[in-house]
Amino acid sequence: MAIVVAYVPRPEGRAALDKGIEIASRRQERLIVVNASPGGTHNDPALADTEDAESIERIIASCGTEAEFKQFVRGRSVVDEITELVDTLPASLLVIGLRRRSPVGKLFLGSTAQDLLLNVSCPVLAVKAG
Repeated sequence: MAIVVAYVPRPEGRAALDKGIEIASRRQERLIVVNASPGGTHNDPALADTEDAESIERIIASCGTEAEFKQFVRGRSVVDEITELVDTLPASLLVIGLRRRSPVGKLFLGSTAQDLLLNVSCPVLAVKAG
């Protein structure tokens, strides 16, 4: 089994990464950190750039548990990429980060977070940045 972290290069992504490392170390499970984007002609702020990807690689290399970073830019939705990965591993937990939202924004989680919660086959832990 594996702990999967859905990573985005924002504070909530870092919070998810930190919590994923903590849980994987405690449970002695493999850690898979995934960053995905459909790609295309637009600049996707959810896609980790080379510097951020290298930083993640250094962090997980020193975390003391078996860990791997995967980045997908294959024209598929983030939800499809993560759902397929969770199902094929299999994963015991998916860790996602949530942004702080306004009172009106709290009515909705955000389409990606909501779709992951509704579609993945394992438990999902949602964390907020400190």
